[in-house]
Amino acid sequence: MNSTRFPREALGTRCDVRPDRSAAAFFGRFLLAICGLAIPVITGCQVDVGGQTLPSPYYLQDDIQYFPAGPEFKLSKEAAALKAHEEELAEDCETCR
Repeated sequence: MNSTRFPREALGTRCDVRPDRSAAAFFGRFLLAICGLAIPVITGCQVDVGGQTLPSPYYLQDDIQYFPAGPEFKLSKEAAALKAHEEELAEDCETCR
Protein backbone atom coordinates (compact mmCIF):
# COMPACT_ATOMS: atom_id res chain seq x y z
CA MET A 1 0.00 0.00 0.00
CA ASN A 2 2.83 2.43 0.78
CA SER A 3 4.78 1.30 -2.24
CA THR A 4 2.48 3.14 -4.70
CA ARG A 5 2.68 6.45 -2.81
CA PHE A 6 5.60 8.67 -2.03
CA PRO A 7 6.42 8.96 1.61
CA ARG A 8 5.94 12.47 3.05
CA GLU A 9 9.57 12.65 4.11
CA ALA A 10 10.66 12.24 0.49
CA LEU A 11 8.65 15.34 -0.50
CA GLY A 12 10.34 17.46 2.15
CA THR A 13 7.30 18.03 4.36
CA ARG A 14 6.41 16.65 7.72
CA CYS A 15 2.94 15.58 8.83
CA ASP A 16 2.88 17.71 11.98
CA VAL A 17 3.76 21.02 10.28
CA ARG A 18 0.89 23.18 9.02
CA PRO A 19 1.07 26.39 7.06
CA ASP A 20 0.84 29.54 9.18
CA ARG A 21 -2.83 30.51 9.04
CA SER A 22 -2.98 32.48 12.25
CA ALA A 23 -2.51 35.83 10.47
CA ALA A 24 -5.22 35.01 7.93
CA ALA A 25 -7.57 33.80 10.66
CA PHE A 26 -6.93 36.95 12.70
CA PHE A 27 -7.58 39.18 9.68
CA GLY A 28 -10.80 37.29 8.91
CA ARG A 29 -12.06 37.63 12.47
CA PHE A 30 -11.05 41.29 12.55
CA LEU A 31 -12.90 41.99 9.30
CA LEU A 32 -15.98 40.18 10.61
CA ALA A 33 -15.93 42.22 13.82
CA ILE A 34 -15.58 45.49 11.91
CA CYS A 35 -18.52 44.58 9.66
CA GLY A 36 -20.58 43.52 12.66
CA LEU A 37 -20.01 46.86 14.34
CA ALA A 38 -20.40 48.95 11.19
CA ILE A 39 -23.82 47.63 10.16
CA PRO A 40 -25.76 49.13 13.12
CA VAL A 41 -23.92 52.43 12.75
CA ILE A 42 -24.68 52.66 9.03
CA THR A 43 -28.34 51.63 9.30
CA GLY A 44 -29.11 53.92 12.23
CA CYS A 45 -31.17 51.70 14.47
CA GLN A 46 -32.50 52.66 17.89
CA VAL A 47 -30.67 51.37 20.92
CA ASP A 48 -31.89 50.72 24.45
CA VAL A 49 -29.14 51.61 26.94
CA GLY A 50 -29.82 51.66 30.67
CA GLY A 51 -33.56 52.03 30.19
CA GLN A 52 -33.18 54.93 27.77
CA THR A 53 -34.22 54.59 24.15
CA LEU A 54 -31.55 56.44 22.24
CA PRO A 55 -32.49 57.74 18.79
CA SER A 56 -31.02 56.84 15.48
CA PRO A 57 -28.24 59.01 14.05
CA TYR A 58 -30.78 60.61 11.72
CA TYR A 59 -32.98 62.17 14.41
CA LEU A 60 -31.72 65.67 13.55
CA GLN A 61 -33.14 65.39 10.03
CA ASP A 62 -36.59 64.25 11.19
CA ASP A 63 -39.49 66.67 11.12
CA ILE A 64 -40.61 67.81 14.55
CA GLN A 65 -44.02 66.76 15.80
CA TYR A 66 -45.11 69.29 18.38
CA PHE A 67 -48.27 68.80 20.35
CA PRO A 68 -49.11 71.88 22.45
CA ALA A 69 -50.09 71.32 26.05
CA GLY A 70 -53.81 71.00 26.50
CA PRO A 71 -55.91 72.01 29.47
CA GLU A 72 -55.17 70.32 32.77
CA PHE A 73 -58.85 69.46 33.20
CA LYS A 74 -59.83 67.41 30.16
CA LEU A 75 -63.59 67.94 30.47
CA SER A 76 -63.64 71.75 30.59
CA LYS A 77 -66.25 72.08 27.82
CA GLU A 78 -68.54 69.56 29.46
CA ALA A 79 -68.16 71.26 32.85
CA ALA A 80 -69.00 74.66 31.30
CA ALA A 81 -72.06 73.18 29.59
CA LEU A 82 -73.27 71.60 32.85
CA LYS A 83 -72.78 74.87 34.73
CA ALA A 84 -74.72 76.79 32.08
CA HIS A 85 -77.51 74.22 32.21
CA GLU A 86 -77.70 74.40 36.01
CA GLU A 87 -77.86 78.21 35.87
CA GLU A 88 -80.62 77.97 33.29
CA LEU A 89 -82.57 75.58 35.51
CA ALA A 90 -82.06 77.87 38.51
CA GLU A 91 -83.44 80.84 36.55
CA ASP A 92 -86.47 78.79 35.46
CA CYS A 93 -87.17 77.72 39.04
CA GLU A 94 -86.99 81.34 40.33
CA THR A 95 -89.47 82.49 37.72
CA CYS A 96 -91.85 79.67 38.66
CA ARG A 97 -92.23 80.89 42.25
